[in-house]
Amino acid sequence: MKEESAQVRWERRTQRPLLALAVLFAVAYAVPIVVSPASEKLTTACTAVEWGVWAAFAADYGVRLWLSPARPAFVRTHWLDLVAVLLPLIQPLRLLRLVSTLLLVQRRARMASQIRLTTYVAGAVVGLLMFGSLAVLSVERESPDGNIRTLGDAVWWSFTTMTTVGYGDHAPTTGLGRVIAVGLMLSGIALLGVVTANIAAWFISRFEKDDVEERRQTEAIRLLTDEVRALRAEVASLRSTTAER
Repeated sequence: MKEESAQVRWERRTQRPLLALAVLFAVAYAVPIVVSPASEKLTTACTAVEWGVWAAFAADYGVRLWLSPARPAFVRTHWLDLVAVLLPLIQPLRLLRLVSTLLLVQRRARMASQIRLTTYVAGAVVGLLMFGSLAVLSVERESPDGNIRTLGDAVWWSFTTMTTVGYGDHAPTTGLGRVIAVGLMLSGIALLGVVTANIAAWFISRFEKDDVEERRQTEAIRLLTDEVRALRAEVASLRSTTAER
C-alpha cells in the first residue's frame, strides 16, 4: 500500500478544523450587518475574527507549499489559492476578505473525498446566497437611492439574481453593489452548469449501466442456448446409439 505524503496527511487532518473556522468567519461577517447599528467593540471583535480566519487559511497554504515535494508545480496548480491569500493584502476591504475566504474554503472543500458533488453544490448555493445577501445589504443599506434596506430584501434579491430570474423590484445602485451582483450572476450560472452536467452524467451513467446489464443478459442467454443445443445433440446421439443396439 502506497504511503501518504506529508502534504496529503496535512490536508486530511486540517480539513474539518478549517471548515469550522469558515463557519466562524460566516458568523463574524454576518453579526455586524444583521445587528445594526453594531457597537464599535463588536465590530472590532468580528473584524479580528475575520482576519484571524483568513490568516489561518493563508498559513495552511504556506504549510502545504512547504510540504509539497514540487513547490513550483504546486504554485502553478494552486494559483487561485495564492490569489485568494494575497487578495486582502492589496487593499484591506472587508469584501476582499469575504471573497478570498470563500475561494479558499471552496478550494479546500473540493479536495475532500468524503464530500460528494451534491453536498458541495448545495453548500455552495447556500453559502453564496447568504454571503451575497449580507454583502449587498452592507453596501446598499445606507445608499440614498438604494431599495435593498432589510435582510429580507437582500435575500430575495440574491435568490432572483442567482437563478437569473431578475424581477427588477430590487437592484443595487452603488458601484460595489453592482460588482457583487456581477459576481453572484456568474456564480449562479456556473453552479447551474454544474447541476446540469451532474444530472446529465447521472443519466449517461444509468444508460451505460443498463446497456452493460442488457449485454450481460444477452450473453448469458446465448451461452444457455448453446448448452441446450449441445445437450440436445448429445441426447440425439445417445438415442441413435441405443437404436442401433
